[in-house]
Amino acid sequence: MDIKSASGTSVALADSVFGAPYNEALVHQVVTAYLAGGRSGNAAQLTRSEVRGGGAKPWRQKGTGRARAGTSRSPIWTGGGVTFAAKKRDYSQKVNRKMYRGALCSILSKLAADGALQIVDDIDPGEVKTKLLKQKLEGAGVESALILVEEVQPSLYLSSRNIPNIQVLDVEGVDPVSLMRYKNVLATSGALKKLEERLS
Repeated sequence: MDIKSASGTSVALADSVFGAPYNEALVHQVVTAYLAGGRSGNAAQLTRSEVRGGGAKPWRQKGTGRARAGTSRSPIWTGGGVTFAAKKRDYSQKVNRKMYRGALCSILSKLAADGALQIVDDIDPGEVKTKLLKQKLEGAGVESALILVEEVQPSLYLSSRNIPNIQVLDVEGVDPVSLMRYKNVLATSGALKKLEERLS
């Protein structure tokens, strides 16, 4: 598959990565699993074995007239553990490497087919200037975009932080949710080649 850059030059990319058929079921499964992996349960209590202290027997077994007690961390004691303690739930779902790569290829192929994947020759403003980056984005005709580069430079990252609906990622940080969140993906030819090597 060939994708033209803004300057008119054509970049040849592998059909296995950028020309694959769109598998909606696979993409849905991988995106759901990715979002679920970011969740964390908020309920957390300690059982009697997890509460700090309580190692010594409070008093001797017999002769005191009180009920026998083996630890001050029993659930019936103040400061003791919880009988049926709530624990954080693990929401993660298993997705193997082949499925994850297949979903990324499906998303990238659909972006390329829809014309939402654009190659930019140079998106880095060269200095920390939000205005300069905005001008480059306006020149590309985008308002909401994921900027994909080989290596994120401080000037590009800092210039993009104050622009809504713009995110900058390097190839190693690409994930299915970020690819689907924005209307357009602006990528350098080097980043696409590197992504092609990673997914091939």
